[in-house]
Amino acid sequence: MPFPPGNTRFGFTLLWTFATCGGFLLSLLLIEVGEKPDVGVVEAAIGGLAIALPQGCLLKEPIFCIRWILSSLLGWSIITAIGIGAVGWIVPSTQIFPLRILSGVIYGALGGFGIGLAQWLAIPQPMAWRWIFVSSASWAVAIPVGSVVGMILRRLTQLFFGEVIGLAISWLLVGILTGMNAHKLRCLRRATPT
Repeated sequence: MPFPPGNTRFGFTLLWTFATCGGFLLSLLLIEVGEKPDVGVVEAAIGGLAIALPQGCLLKEPIFCIRWILSSLLGWSIITAIGIGAVGWIVPSTQIFPLRILSGVIYGALGGFGIGLAQWLAIPQPMAWRWIFVSSASWAVAIPVGSVVGMILRRLTQLFFGEVIGLAISWLLVGILTGMNAHKLRCLRRATPT
């Protein structure tokens, strides 16, 4: 089955999701997943680069791509430095189900807001404020879902790898949810003169 054309919303969302998840998997070769204090600013920047590079390439225009990558690096570095953490690479230390969900929603929303706010620097202004909301809402949904799946898999298998699978599910959801809106960014960028 061939990939759908890249100019359709579904096709672009599929490519964006693949790029996001592929970037996360690549980042696992470069940084170690851990609990909040274990993942530092440098690791977050490396992971952010692994994610932003394939995403930026999908946005087509070289200047937009570079701005996307730089703003993403800035966002990941800042949210990690201020204590929110490298949201897509940290595993909650709590094994209490309701606390995992609540902390996932809070840290997901804050982290997504920080990333979206930084990426706002790369986005054409008529669309920028929406991206902040999309990023925050996407992470607020994805982190608790992935975190709960990771916790369940870890309990069933007694392996930390279950938590890594949960993080991959979070990235998959973020890719899908943000991809539906990133298509609009690409279309808007084509229509907006620089």
